[in-house]
Amino acid sequence: MNYEDAKKTADSIGGLAIQTNVAVEEEIQNVIEEANKFAGGIDIFCSNAGIIGVPGFMEASVEDWNNMWSVNVMSHIHAAKHVLPQMLERGEGYLVNTASAAGLLTQIGAAGYAVTKNAAVSFAEWIKITYGEKGIGVSCLCPQAVRTAMTAGGPGVAGVDGMLEPDVVAQDVLDAIKEEKFLILPHKEVAEYVKRKGNDRDRWILGMQRLQKQYEDFFASYEKDN
Repeated sequence: MNYEDAKKTADSIGGLAIQTNVAVEEEIQNVIEEANKFAGGIDIFCSNAGIIGVPGFMEASVEDWNNMWSVNVMSHIHAAKHVLPQMLERGEGYLVNTASAAGLLTQIGAAGYAVTKNAAVSFAEWIKITYGEKGIGVSCLCPQAVRTAMTAGGPGVAGVDGMLEPDVVAQDVLDAIKEEKFLILPHKEVAEYVKRKGNDRDRWILGMQRLQKQYEDFFASYEKDN
């Protein structure tokens, strides 16, 4: 993330920007401590960091897997561990964890992303189940492609349902917090895909295999032309 731009944005609204490596628990703990000092407590914590990581499966090393796991999963766990105590003490608080539609379905061509995003969704569910009756709200954001730096420059990243602008997704998040809605699906088609997956897993897998073949053909053509 561009810290200078983040700082400019924070300064413009009277906020605080802190440069942080979310893969390191101590740095997340520091963010929470500094936010407490700055604002007197945290009412809503948005855990938004994520990386696509190394595509494929055979190409990824153990180090690659550890990196994806640290950012896409453990960052949510560390954040919850250090921010929940104050929320539980007050009897209220809200967590917004960004996962991905890949966490409900899968990610063609990226095993690490698919696995870690599934884990992120499961963790958010567990927090909601365990602490929901103790005043803790939880929303899990599961978009497909959003126009951010992470999706810029790569072929085929928009997926089959198009790319949304960040402000559209942000409004969906605000609405979900107001409604205390767990699952946030900016791409409305995802709900139907999840339903189909649940109704007939074998048929869904066959459909995904066909989609996998389409993507393989697309990338082969892209690499040939570039």
